[in-house]
Amino acid sequence: MRRILLAGAMMSAVSTAAALACVGPAEAAPAPQVVPAACASATAGHAHCNALQLVRGGARPAAPAGFGPSDIQSAYNLGSNPSSGQTVAIVDAYDDPNAESDLGTYRSQWGLSACTTANGCFTKVDQSGGSNYPTGDSGWGVEITLDLDAVSAACPGCHILLVEANSNNDTDLGAAVDEAVKLGAKFVSNSYSDAESNFSTGLDAHYNHPGVMIAAATGDSGTQSGSNAQFPATFPSVVAVGGTSLSKSSGSRGWSESVWSSGGSGCSSLFAKPAYQQNISTGCDNRASADVSADADPNTGLAVYDTYSQSGWLEYGGTSLATPLISAMWAQAGSPASGDNGVSYVYANEAKFNDVTSGSNGSCGTVICNAGTGWDGPTGVGTPNGVSGFASGTTPPPPSNDFSVSLSPASGSVNPGSSATATVGTKVTAGSAVTVQLSASGLPSGASAGFSPTSVSAGGSSTLTISTSGSTPAGTYPVTVTGTAGSTTHSATYSLTVNGSGGGGTVTVTDPGDQFGFVGFQSNGLQIQASDSKNLPLTFSATGLPPGLSISSSGAISGTPTTAGTYQVTVTATDSGGGSGKTAFGDTVYGF
Repeated sequence: MRRILLAGAMMSAVSTAAALACVGPAEAAPAPQVVPAACASATAGHAHCNALQLVRGGARPAAPAGFGPSDIQSAYNLGSNPSSGQTVAIVDAYDDPNAESDLGTYRSQWGLSACTTANGCFTKVDQSGGSNYPTGDSGWGVEITLDLDAVSAACPGCHILLVEANSNNDTDLGAAVDEAVKLGAKFVSNSYSDAESNFSTGLDAHYNHPGVMIAAATGDSGTQSGSNAQFPATFPSVVAVGGTSLSKSSGSRGWSESVWSSGGSGCSSLFAKPAYQQNISTGCDNRASADVSADADPNTGLAVYDTYSQSGWLEYGGTSLATPLISAMWAQAGSPASGDNGVSYVYANEAKFNDVTSGSNGSCGTVICNAGTGWDGPTGVGTPNGVSGFASGTTPPPPSNDFSVSLSPASGSVNPGSSATATVGTKVTAGSAVTVQLSASGLPSGASAGFSPTSVSAGGSSTLTISTSGSTPAGTYPVTVTGTAGSTTHSATYSLTVNGSGGGGTVTVTDPGDQFGFVGFQSNGLQIQASDSKNLPLTFSATGLPPGLSISSSGAISGTPTTAGTYQVTVTATDSGGGSGKTAFGDTVYGF
């Protein structure tokens, strides 16, 4: 019998840190652990923060551990105690009632000038610009602390506007961004993100304010493309901020950086490739992130001071650190021109950044997750070397002739021995039409592809025909259709499903084992595994699930159990030919 724990039973970062601190004098101190902030998970349609704490073994230090302001200023060539007089807005969810007092302690520790409501340096408002602050939340409270302290470290002379959204609902956070701009901020930092699969039409408008630099974190889960790409960082009007690991070194810079292995990057499923990325190879036909980066590794994190979530000095990282650092550095370069969002500036000034050339944040095998010379997904154009890279520049023109490739429909199913067709569309994206040669790869055995015509002038279309034989095995295959013009290539994917013949196969459903016990407190849920002797497509269903959990047709169980009790769960998988299999297991939901 296994356990499903209610979400409320998950050990918080507070209790984890406390447990680690209770080490007897005769015991060896536990190894450091990285603990996500309590706001690092959220339900669909709600953003999560990207803050990670490094919890060191032994008792909590009374003095700061982690980098301080002088380290950040040295690492990024900002000069000593830089100032701009500009206002950096921090947008977060819920209230931190101790925000101003904790900020005061942080700045006093490092000898920075006071930043208070009384002297006009610090302002805190709700998402409507008033003082009717939302409900307090300790998880988002430590995110607020990290953001305020990071701005102070990178730009001690900046003013800070804290806008607290009513909740972490995507719409509330968007409204808070609008309010920050309304109150005059030219630099808006957003250390949160949500998957593009949760995107609602119109959300991107909240993050499109020409003349204002709006930055957002790319996330702390490595490469995530398609529907899992993280917005608002993927919005073309937003500066997508990735993460590095920052270390002191003996080189001329005095510091070195590599890709932080958990920093986010990805290809958007929603937004077209913007003009400022047309002249670089991103490996994406759509918007790619990141654009720029800074220290995010919690193992090389920032010392922060917090008394609302935990009491005293803490050490935090995540792209929640990199984002306010970049926002504060940008403020020293000045606001974008009245018609610009500023994203294009970093591409126009690429040579003015530290190029990060080592490390990876995933196994995609391409530039979207591997560092290299020039732009790459995890770090964008690199990290700041001073602030001149954020100043207005002239973006190099896109290629003189460029195009895109699309498929309609983008998927289809056939019986063995028959054919599927789709229209291959080509569109001119820059310059004039060029001749595009078409090809296909990724076909299953016994299948072939043909195009009529085999080459088209960009702006024209061709018919793709995929023919299968009687021996083509059942299954779903991603067929890549590639258009080539000179040295330029673009591609699109056609999902081909070959149906089974002669009835269903033998279906075996794998008992999920003890992993099922994590569903109650892990936002990524559980994927049920099954196999089919004929490799036919499978559809899943379940009976007996605890209230609050559900299963998708693809076998993904998600949700949060709401009622304690013992449940007998049966999961059934049925293939397209009618074959089926099932597994049954008992699970207990414990409430605390």
